[in-house]
Amino acid sequence: MKYTKLGNSDLNVSRVCMGCMGFGDAGQGQHAWTLDEAHSREIIKHGLELGVNFYDTAIAYQGGTSEQYVGRALRDFARRDEVVLATKFLPRTPEEIAAGVSGQRHVENMLNQSLKNLGMDYVDLYICHMWDWNTPIEDVMDGLNRQVVAGKARYIGISNCFAWQIAKANAIAEREGWAKLVSVQGHYNLIFREEEREMAPYCDEENIAMTPYSALASGRLARRPGETSVRMEKDAFAKFKYDATKAQDDIIINRVAEIAEARGVSMTEVSLAWLLTKVTAPVVGATKFHHIEGAVKAVELALTDEEIASLEAPYVPHPLAGVMAQNRPPKRRD
Repeated sequence: MKYTKLGNSDLNVSRVCMGCMGFGDAGQGQHAWTLDEAHSREIIKHGLELGVNFYDTAIAYQGGTSEQYVGRALRDFARRDEVVLATKFLPRTPEEIAAGVSGQRHVENMLNQSLKNLGMDYVDLYICHMWDWNTPIEDVMDGLNRQVVAGKARYIGISNCFAWQIAKANAIAEREGWAKLVSVQGHYNLIFREEEREMAPYCDEENIAMTPYSALASGRLARRPGETSVRMEKDAFAKFKYDATKAQDDIIINRVAEIAEARGVSMTEVSLAWLLTKVTAPVVGATKFHHIEGAVKAVELALTDEEIASLEAPYVPHPLAGVMAQNRPPKRRD
């Protein structure tokens, strides 16, 4: 395993981050394909054995049970100071807004619940899961800074945002002397490269770490066109993100398969090796041993310039999908 600094922080992270959305009680969330605790623990332990020290979860994953599983496993299998743990919080709910719960209080309440789920005193990286259009960003950044000052979060980040949004948030933080966002977790992979328009250049300029999710496009970049999996069949959210562009994407996926066959490696390794030339640490979901093993092997795979060019050439612009397609202000009522 190789390690690197996470943006403008002193966190030393593995080049692969284990995404923990696949862990949790399948009866308590939006995904029916998640692993129970016993199998989740096996995957996490194996990741640690392979040198993965960076783990990403969220309070929204399976009703908080992902945080619970991850917290117990890391407490049992690793020293706290040897792992980098990230979790995420959701925007204020309509009920909180109606009750007058401030953005600052919301951040504190959410982190306190996550720490309870995790069984920990602090998280290394606390991430705003998505832009909250109903809460002033000043309140969110103030709330996050208060948690850093209190020692409950070492650093802060954001997910599912535009470059102008993270720039605005950090400009406010700099003006007020608050903690700034050190990472962004966006939707980025070989068949969805819209982050290259503005986010990637901005992050490069400001030394903000990119830790993208959907690194393998929910498994599509790990299998030849036509091959499937339980998740690909059952995950309606992922189907919504990719099915509309399947014909375009299959051209690239076939090239991944050709390079993998020629190199004698897996498609996972090729797809992630490409992404690793662009970002700090992709978030890779793992529900089987070979998922995390392939991700770790990708760190050592160096693609040639010709291979990279071959993979990139067929790409065409994609419409925003998933959470980012909804990242817009609420409609005004006249």
